[in-house]
Amino acid sequence: MDNEIKKQIVYELIDTFINAGNIALDLRDKGLKKIIKEDNTPVTNGDLEVNKIITNKIKEITPQIPIVSEEVSDNKNIENLSTFWLIDPIDGTYDYLNNRDEFTLNAGLIINKKPEVAIINAPAKKRLFYTFSKNNSFEIKNKKEMKLDSGLSSKNDELLALVYSDNIKDEIKEIHNRYKIKSITKMKSSYKFCVVASGEFDLYVADPRASEWDIAAGDAILRNAGGSVKDMNGDEILYGKKDFKNPSLVVKSQRLLLNE
Repeated sequence: MDNEIKKQIVYELIDTFINAGNIALDLRDKGLKKIIKEDNTPVTNGDLEVNKIITNKIKEITPQIPIVSEEVSDNKNIENLSTFWLIDPIDGTYDYLNNRDEFTLNAGLIINKKPEVAIINAPAKKRLFYTFSKNNSFEIKNKKEMKLDSGLSSKNDELLALVYSDNIKDEIKEIHNRYKIKSITKMKSSYKFCVVASGEFDLYVADPRASEWDIAAGDAILRNAGGSVKDMNGDEILYGKKDFKNPSLVVKSQRLLLNE
């Protein structure tokens, strides 16, 4: 798939993601309906409605490419997936349910087990991020398109880290110390990848916990902005693994990479 086709796919999705984000906010304003899934995590009518909007549009644009979404069982049993979509209609459901603003809408296109095309909307933040190839990651904010370089042009000398929980394990603290991290901020959703891609933060380290659909879109946006996403052994993250489970994660900005 050449870059022009990938670019066209992303641009055809932008309005859909903006619309889905607005619907997610409207549903929250009206009062969400929550159920608990078999894995003991919550899902809302907002998750399901956003999933329907996004998957319908993707099926229209790329009908030949399988879709794997967190919220439906379709295609999750296919073995040896190589080129496919990973969708998390709303990542950060806790934030979504509790009127916080870091939840995101996500779609990432995996090609040969690597994330290449992606779009993430953080509607409560009024920020939308997307990518279609290397050195082509962008943010739309206040109707302006800005290219992302993952901190390369930042004038801030301090390196800043993100964490998922206040309970930081010793091995993660060691990595923070290695890079002389000056401050730590807690953040839950894939918004983490976006703010590393934008250069606002530099490092995120996590134990194995999330699933591939939680990180695929953010991984693509950050990689194509010059950052990196690997596991704690320094190995590249590949997609289409059994049960779509992630290994550990070490997410770095381009600025941090250049300082290593």
